[in-house]
Parts: sequence; C-alpha cells; structure tokens
Amino acid sequence: MTLSPERASATAGTRRLTRTLYASAFCDEFVLLYPVYALLFSDTGLSVWQMSSLFALWSLTGVVLEVPSGAWADAVSRRLLLVIGPLLTAAGFALWLLVPSYGAFALGFVLWGTGGALGSGALEALVYDELERAGAADRYARVMGRARATGIAATMAAMGLAGPVFAWGGYTAVGVASVLACLAGAAVATRFPEHRTPSVGGDRWTATLRAGLTEARTDRSVRGALLLVPAVTAVWGALDEYTPLLARETGVAPQTVPWLLLVIWAGATAGSLLAGVAEHLTTTGFAALLTGSALALGVGAAAGAPAALVLVALAFGGFQLATVLADARLQRRIDDTGRATLTSVAGLGSELGNLATYGAYAAVATTTGHGTAFALSAVPYLLTALLLATAARTAAGAAGSTTAKPPSSS
Repeated sequence: MTLSPERASATAGTRRLTRTLYASAFCDEFVLLYPVYALLFSDTGLSVWQMSSLFALWSLTGVVLEVPSGAWADAVSRRLLLVIGPLLTAAGFALWLLVPSYGAFALGFVLWGTGGALGSGALEALVYDELERAGAADRYARVMGRARATGIAATMAAMGLAGPVFAWGGYTAVGVASVLACLAGAAVATRFPEHRTPSVGGDRWTATLRAGLTEARTDRSVRGALLLVPAVTAVWGALDEYTPLLARETGVAPQTVPWLLLVIWAGATAGSLLAGVAEHLTTTGFAALLTGSALALGVGAAAGAPAALVLVALAFGGFQLATVLADARLQRRIDDTGRATLTSVAGLGSELGNLATYGAYAAVATTTGHGTAFALSAVPYLLTALLLATAARTAAGAAGSTTAKPPSSS
C-alpha cells in the first residue's frame, strides 16, 4: 500500500517529533549534579536552613513564572522557549561551578526554575498540536508516557554515573557533564517541528492569558480536567524526594538504598510505558487505579520492610500512569489557542501542591517517621478516587434517566 504524499509527510513529521521528544527528555534528566548538589552546598559551608531556603526559592520561581510562561508559549514560538530553557539551566549550573557561594547558588536556582517554567506547558502543547496536525492525537498519552519513561531512565543513569565521575573529577567533572547535557538538550530542541504561526506582542500575550483563564472558568469539563492534574501529581511528585529516607528507615545498609530506589523507579517507568494501553480508561477505571495505587502505597510504606517497597514501586507506577492520563485528558479538552496557558495553570496547581506536601510531610515525619508519613500521603488519593467514582455514578444516573424518559406526546 502506497501512502499519499500528504500522509507520508505527516508520518515522517510524527517520527521526527517523537525522536526529538525522547532525545530531549533524556537530555533534560541526564544531570549528574542531581545526586550531589546538596553535598556541594554543604561542602561550601551552607547551613541546613540556607539549603532549605534555596529549595524554596527554586519552587517559588516556578510558581511565579508557571502561568505567565505558558501564556507566552501560546503567543510566541514554543520551540524557541524549549531551546532557551536548557540554556538558562546550563548558565545556572556553570555559575555554581565558577562562583560557589550562597548568592551564586540562589541565582542558579532562579535560572533553573525559569528554564523549567519556560518548558512547562510549551512542551505538552507543541507535542499535542503536532500530533493532532498529523492525525495522531490519539497517540498523545502513549508518546508522552514513553517520554516520561525515557526521562526516568536518564535520571537513573545519571545517578549511576555520578559516583564514578565524581570520584574521578569531583564537583567540576559532574558539573561540566551537567552543563554539556543541558547544551545538548537545547540543540535537540531546535529539531522540534512547529507548524503554528506565533504572533509576538504584549497585547497578544495578555489576550492568550485572558482567553485561557476564561476557558478554565467557564468550561466545566476543562475545569475538571485542570483540577485533576494537580490532584494526581502533587503528592507523589513531592514524595519522591523522600524515598531514600523511606528506604533507609527499613533498616538496610546505606549501600543498599540505591538498589531499592532503582526498584521504585522501575515501577514508575513501567507506569509510563502503560499509558498507551490505558489511554481510554473510564472515570470509574481511573478511580480504581488511584485507589489501588493508594492502598499499595499505604501498605508498602507502613510495613517497614525492604521487600514491601515493591508495593511502593507499584504505587509509583500507578501514580505515574495516572499523571500521564490526566495530562492527556486535559489536552483533549483544551481549545488549541490556550493550550500552553492552561497546561501551565495545571502545573501551577501541582507546584503549590508540592509546597503543601513538603510542609505536611515534614510535620508528620518529624514526629512519626517516614513510613507513617508515606502511608498517610495515600489519603488524598483515596479522597480523589471517591470524588471521581461519585461523579461517574452521577453522570451514569443522569444518562440513564434521560434514556428512560418517555417521549412527550404531541
């Protein structure tokens, strides 16, 4: 069977898009500084409070810039923002190496947070629009799931290489490798196809922001999908920072902790790869997914045994799958003109949820331990699942009443 020139061009464009996306995801997460930058801060002489303030500054940068950068991505070239983002991150890492000090670390985190905000919303919007143009919008969840899996694999690879590279060349070596990875990510981003015609200007930027927020306020289906994203991503997205502490609390030797983390992140990777299969999951099925994942998290964390962390891995796999599916649901409901804006609004909700989770986790873990804190973190997911199941029953009941209603006589 011979494809028409138009169909052949669309197929080639989809292949280029997915190859570029997977390469970009790998470069973005292949940062050897990830496992050691806290050590760099400590060895420079920073106190715990100073390091905590840096992490807060990083999160707040994302909170402040998330929605404005999304509106900007709807007004200008999304590909341009995906190129600029890694360059800003590279500049931040270089600053850490050249002038290691609290001020340099703070400015580096601002640059890193800004780079992340520029890509958040822009990437999802570009990928969905290009797939839709090629008649392959139904592949979005599968493609993004594989991209997330690629990013997780890159993080795991970076964790594995950071030790030998650090032993060979210290902070300079892992820092230079991280800068090079960011520069490679910027170069890869130039290969993203983009067929939309941006309109640059202040009026255009404010117009896209207003249009996106209006759609969220007036369209109930968009609003529901928008709220689902942070409800699914915020808690477990913050918990991953504490998984080493949970693993260590099971009583294993310190050198065993990385192996347990690999098990947990293997679960998350599997969840990403299942996105294509589960793309058409019903609302009831989605609620069941969250319920099963929450129960696995609660039981696995509360058990306090290394083997029980397999359940935590299953939970992370379920939450990763739910994250990709929630994003896909949102993309299907958004009008094209405000896609990046509304995706960034969802990202803002996730950032705020992360901050709240950090505070709640610290309060619980300080008094009860990490296992209990992880187990209690399952409660928000059970509540979300209950709300989804209730909404599904209500919708089914309304549809049944409409079907059963006899036709009126004339």
